[in-house]
Amino acid sequence: MSIGHPPSLTDAVVALDHVSWATFTSLASESRGGRLAYDRGRLEIMSPSLGHENVKSLLCRFIETFAEERGIDLVAAGSVTLARDDLDRGIEADACYFFGSHIRLRSRDTIDLAVDPPPELAVEVDMSRSSLDKLAIYAALGVAELWRTDGTTVEILRLGPGGYRPAADSGLLPGFPLTEAIRVLMNREAMSDTQAARQMRAACRSAGA
Repeated sequence: MSIGHPPSLTDAVVALDHVSWATFTSLASESRGGRLAYDRGRLEIMSPSLGHENVKSLLCRFIETFAEERGIDLVAAGSVTLARDDLDRGIEADACYFFGSHIRLRSRDTIDLAVDPPPELAVEVDMSRSSLDKLAIYAALGVAELWRTDGTTVEILRLGPGGYRPAADSGLLPGFPLTEAIRVLMNREAMSDTQAARQMRAACRSAGA
């Protein structure tokens, strides 16, 4: 679903070629606030803007509020590094979540996708033009659902045999009030985060009535 005027804020992005896997993993272990994405030798480093972080925070708050209201068990994993050396790909999502029995992974310091399942849902705030095909990275890593937003739209993408496809509803959070979430995000400059969260909680309760 999209409603559209272009985002007013952009993020600083630097892309480097011929970067080794060892360099990527070393940078990921020391990363402080930036977001890394790596695809077979090409490394992208994104420094998020204030607008980027606010949109991420609000959308995550909406997701967690809806899960709370519906009694859906999830665990937030933030921007934990998701990587597989056999695929030579890795990424730091803006946020990601484990559901159901996978919440046991909350006790881990790191996620090893060679043995651990990937998070079922990832959030990607896209306020700049990426040089990488991030959808292909997420798909290769097996993330079942990707929520992508630029602050004026929210697109739910579900992974299938041919990659990600747009979906009208979430398979993990069925009934999520997507139209209301988009409306609140578009009007975020006119309200505090607390007011935005209240509006979303009311929408979540209304959706479940």
